[in-house]
Amino acid sequence: MIQRQDLLNWLHTELAVAAFQDYAPNGLQVEGNAAIRKILCAVTASRAAIEAAIAAGADTLLVHHGMFWKSEPATIVGWKKERIRLLLAHDMNLLAYHLPLDAHPEWGNNAQLARFLGWQCDTVTGEGNLLWLGRTRQPQTLAELTQELSAVLRREPLTVGDAAQNIERIAWCSGGAQGFFQAAIDAGVQAFITGEASEAQYHLAQETGTAFIAAGHHATERYGVQALAAAVNRHFGIETVFFDQDNPV
Repeated sequence: MIQRQDLLNWLHTELAVAAFQDYAPNGLQVEGNAAIRKILCAVTASRAAIEAAIAAGADTLLVHHGMFWKSEPATIVGWKKERIRLLLAHDMNLLAYHLPLDAHPEWGNNAQLARFLGWQCDTVTGEGNLLWLGRTRQPQTLAELTQELSAVLRREPLTVGDAAQNIERIAWCSGGAQGFFQAAIDAGVQAFITGEASEAQYHLAQETGTAFIAAGHHATERYGVQALAAAVNRHFGIETVFFDQDNPV
């Protein structure tokens, strides 16, 4: 058992929360029991994740995507009311870390994506150091890179580019980072990997020759929260489990 405030203090420091201007609150989003005995982690604080935490006997849900975003209405109705009702009914804490988890050099989504794919990071850049530049494990074609992503992430990526194109220099940013594509092009990489795509990225890829891969928002951010939970387990000795909700987006 650990005290919630001890965990929050540690996470705030380790994730350098104060360094980010985020569009969601990082840290405690819904207050539950002050004493923590078991944590369930998930990518998103969905109703399914909350129900899984209840079924697992967890008193804390640790996620990357919380429930409160600047672009959303402030009213607590419908699906949001139901999620919060379940959390409060079971005295469960909801902890969420968004950009700080994306950017963390060891546990972050970008770092873990590189770890699972064997990519080498040479530098980080962009707002919040969220755009990573580096190299694949070995030179390969775009088709081979796509196949490798599909095997590791268990989802068929959306790829725009010449399948026979040689790829070695890459840029990546997990999640909904398609807006970084131009910065990746400017950096001179041969391919950019993120989670989601918008209509404009197709044309940029076609006209610049830089390949664009949307490998899934959920799929590219599945590993960061697990790495964070594992670090919590090592530091505090608290039990952690992972819930993976199948999400094709």
